[in-house]
Order: sequence, then C-alpha cells, then structure tokens
Amino acid sequence: MQSIKSYINDNKDRFLNELIDLLKIPSISADSAYKSDVLKTADAIKISLEKAGCDHVEIYETEGYPIVYGEKIIDKNLPTILVYGHYDVQPPDPLDLWNSPPFDPIIQKTELHPEGAIFARGACDDKGQMYMHVKAMEYMTTNNELPCNVKFMIEGEEEVGSVNLAKFVKANREKLVNDVILISDTGMIAPDVPSITTGLRGLSYVEVEVTGPNRDLHSGLYGGAVANPINVLTKMIASLHDENNHITIPGFYDKVEELSDAERAEMAKAPFSLDAYKKSLDIDAVYGEAGYSTNERNSIRPTLDVNGIWGGYTGEGAKTVIASKAYAKISMRLVPHQEWEEITELFKTHFESIAPEGVKVKVTPHHGGQGYVTPIDSVGYKAASKAYEQTFGKTPIPQRSGGSIPIVSLFEEELKSKTILMGFGLDSDAIHSPNEHFGVWNYLKGIETIPWFYKYFTELSK
Repeated sequence: MQSIKSYINDNKDRFLNELIDLLKIPSISADSAYKSDVLKTADAIKISLEKAGCDHVEIYETEGYPIVYGEKIIDKNLPTILVYGHYDVQPPDPLDLWNSPPFDPIIQKTELHPEGAIFARGACDDKGQMYMHVKAMEYMTTNNELPCNVKFMIEGEEEVGSVNLAKFVKANREKLVNDVILISDTGMIAPDVPSITTGLRGLSYVEVEVTGPNRDLHSGLYGGAVANPINVLTKMIASLHDENNHITIPGFYDKVEELSDAERAEMAKAPFSLDAYKKSLDIDAVYGEAGYSTNERNSIRPTLDVNGIWGGYTGEGAKTVIASKAYAKISMRLVPHQEWEEITELFKTHFESIAPEGVKVKVTPHHGGQGYVTPIDSVGYKAASKAYEQTFGKTPIPQRSGGSIPIVSLFEEELKSKTILMGFGLDSDAIHSPNEHFGVWNYLKGIETIPWFYKYFTELSK
C-alpha cells in the first residue's frame, strides 16, 4: 500500500478540483430555498461513489432530503466497514464576515496551513472529510487494495437533526449490517498531533418565544408601564447561569458523569496552549464553569448557550418601539448519561416557571441526540491507531470532543456496532462560522490514512 502516496501525488489536482466543485453547491438543509441544491448534491455524491468503484449505488428518498447508499461487497466472509458522512452544510450567515464568498471556494495559505486551505462552507464539515472516504475508496478499488467489504451511507440532514436518517436506519438494519462504522466529522489536536475522538456530547436544541402586548407599542407612550418581551427574555436567559457559570435548571446535573482525578489527569496530557487558544480567537480571557479547565469545559461538561436572539426593530436608524414578541434559539450540549429528551423537558418546565406576570412563554423543541463514548480497546480503535501510526509516525491521542453527532448513539442502539471517529480537521477550521476552511494537507492526509484503517481492521478481525 506504499503506492498510495504516489497515487495521491499523481491525482492531487483532480482530488482538489472535485472537492471544489462539490463545495460550490449550496446544500443548505436548514433553508428550503436551497432544496434543489441539496438534491443536486445528492446526485453528485451518487455519481462520485459509482466512479470510486461501488458496485451498487442508489438514492433513497425520505420525507426530507435523500440518503445516498453505496456498497462494494467482495466477500461476505470478510469484515464490512460502514462509512457515514453528510453532504448538507450549515447556513453561511453572517455573509459580511466572510473574506471570500462561501460557495466560491478558494485556496489560501494560513499559519496553520502552509500548503494552503480550501475556504468554503462545508469544506471541513463535512463535505471535505466525507469526500476523503470516496477518494480512499477510489484508490483501493483502482489498485486492487480493498481488503474487505464497504458500505456508504451519506445523508443530507445532519445539520438539522438527522430525523429521517433514524427512520432509514431502523427500516434497513439488514442492509446496513456491519462490523464497524467509520466517520470523519471530527478533528485532531494539531497537524503533528493526531488524535482519535472517543467521546461526543449530546444535544438539546430549543426555540423560545416571549409574548407581551398584542401588538408593537410606542416606547414613549407605553414604556415603563408594560412588560417589554425583549427585556424579560434577556433577564430570563441571564438567570440560567449562576455566578460560577453553573446551569441553574433544577435536575440538569443529576445524571452528569463526574470523571475521576486520574481520568482528568490523563486528559490534561494532551498538548494545549492557553495563550495560543486565546490568540487564535482574539480574546484576552477564557470563560466557563468554575473548577474546570478549558479542555474540560468544552468536552466533558454540559453547556447552555444562546445561538440567536431577536425581536423588535433591527433595521437602519431608530424606531422607538416595544416589541410584542422576542425570540431566542438555545442549544444545550450534554454529556453521556444525560437523556436529551429529559433535559429538553427540564428546560421547558423551568423556563416557563421563571416567566414574570405580564408575558406568555412558549418553548418549542427542535432536535437533539445522545452523547457517546467509545472504548479504546476495541478492534476498530486499535486499527485506527495503527493507521495513524503508519502515516503520521506517532501514536494518536484519545480525545473527547465537545461537538455532537447525535446519530452515533443511534447506530449503536440499532446496528449493534461501534463507531470509530477519525477526524482530520482542526479546531481553527471555523466550522459553522464565517471563513470555514480545510487544509489541503489534512484532506490529502486523510485520503492516505483511511486505506490503512481498512487493512489493519481486516487483519485484526481475523
């Protein structure tokens, strides 16, 4: 398999151009205005899987956006790897903060990406990382290096909760039978510090609405005499944390797992520079729950954050108005053992209970998912570790992530198989933010590393 480096070198420009073409399609699942673009992307993925060597590829329609399924079964007695990824992307807003158009990809050099990085929405999350698997498949089939069976399941609704994927998985358990699930939708510590994600946080996402008077009011005639929904909402949100940034919702921490001092000490061994972290974000101080380090706050502790807040007049100039309504979108990242539906209900009950007289409160749950922890003594983890050792020359560090991939816990529940998270992005790649990017080196390194996972997983499964 040493020839993979030369194969990548010979096809580098094509690999990049194919990804760039994919990134040009604005497959925004959250906005129905982009429906045709999301469907166009599914078609493009189908064609790519066929060209990569899958013997059978089809698009499965759902009540939302379709799932692209592909497979190559070379011997039913050999192990089967199921690759999951998603082709939908986050909305690019706010557009004025992008240095280049989000769907007009460009390659620029950065301090962390001296070989250049592709700047575009979806570059890292998840089109770039998903497409690494397609190109790794192409290499293995073209060079007769595929050692086992492979199945692909690429969806178009990950960024909006994967509701229809859950239905698809439950209805197609036999089709999706596998020995391990492989996902690249996470990151690694640094280009020279490979890591394998061993834990994900769960998620509860809600929208809240506070209603005061039956119409917008003149702030001079009614100000001070009628509850202002925006003022009320901001006070309610502020009360959700105490002076130690501890979440105040009753029962919120009842099932939170407290890691031992020994486990926390192991986590602390991962390379981390607080000064570099602050510099990269242009902040002069970090913030969070008292008693925990930065890396602990964003991985093993639950959080509650406002993702958007609006109401009243926000246009140019002044309009003296007390809005009838105010809104906010709130996400809670959860740790293993916290049940997202239970947390959603706890939030709803508490938020409604703290509303003052004079307003009405409505809480609308959007979506959620469970956290996940994978063992480091499994065949899949060992194979991933050997693959990184082969291409990076060093053993990867197990690392818990602060992000969420809600369907991972569903996979284990329905398909009874473990998931291996081999991410090649960096924390600085600005996923979900303006100027999202993915290093060219990282992209190609992923293509180089993935076939070694196939090789070692097959060997260790004997």
